[in-house]
Amino acid sequence: MAVTPKQAKAISDIADLLYDFLPGKPYPYANQAISFQGVANEVGLSQFWTGGSKLPAINALLSNTYEHQKGKFCGLIIALINKGIIYKKKRNPMTKNEMVKLNNLILVLEFKIPELWDNDFLNSLAEGAVIAPIKNEERQVNYNALLTDFMALMNLEPKQRGFEFEKFLNRLFAEFELKPRSSFRLVGEQIDGSFELDGEYYLIEAKWQKTPLGISDLLTFHGKIAGKSSWTRGIVVSYNGFSKEGLEAFSKGRATNLITLDGQDFYAMLSKNIQLPNVLKAKIRWAAETGEIVKSVFELFT
Repeated sequence: MAVTPKQAKAISDIADLLYDFLPGKPYPYANQAISFQGVANEVGLSQFWTGGSKLPAINALLSNTYEHQKGKFCGLIIALINKGIIYKKKRNPMTKNEMVKLNNLILVLEFKIPELWDNDFLNSLAEGAVIAPIKNEERQVNYNALLTDFMALMNLEPKQRGFEFEKFLNRLFAEFELKPRSSFRLVGEQIDGSFELDGEYYLIEAKWQKTPLGISDLLTFHGKIAGKSSWTRGIVVSYNGFSKEGLEAFSKGRATNLITLDGQDFYAMLSKNIQLPNVLKAKIRWAAETGEIVKSVFELFT
């Protein structure tokens, strides 16, 4: 039986809802089952996992299962939820709101999964607040002033510029209500700051130097992140970008919890009035789907 437009829409909405529940493919050295690919293999649906870009792959897995192996659809959903509970526990715990929304979407597909309607299970989950996006005008961000101040940094002496660059970053993150913390020192290492985005904490490494950042700087900061809590993430800010050789060396056989910003990203974001949280989320999604830590704002938002 062909899938109706209403059912196709429900499947697409389920794919969106499940997107953050698991990584697309297993991280190196991680539990191979804790991923969409791993679950597909586990329930005998590996032929429907296409790989590639994560969201289309999830949608293909759900659509093909529903259309060609309908008897396995509920088992697939239960397996994804079970693994998602484990994966999301320390990152962004599963909420009751998510489960209620998922259950209602599954009803559109003419299924009802009793385990997911169980009151004890639902009540064990946090409610989960629904947060409306904040519009640019509500934030009252003066993009022109920020861009002017950023461009003015290029006229400063190197020593002063480093200090002012750090102040600029702190102001930028504060403008977008990301709760920044300025530079702090731990035993044996310096952290240039931190901020919070959607309940996740990011440490900042900021560099303004004449040459693109190389592998040694990336590895040093990656080591700082690895030495913190397992849920800590990081962002490397390099005005002159990153060397091709460094990025290639860094990406080989190494899972990452880093994203990056460079001078062109700042210019694109501020000149086009793009919200910083949207830039960060787009870069996080790109890194999650591809494993690549560099993707320009020009490419992401064109």
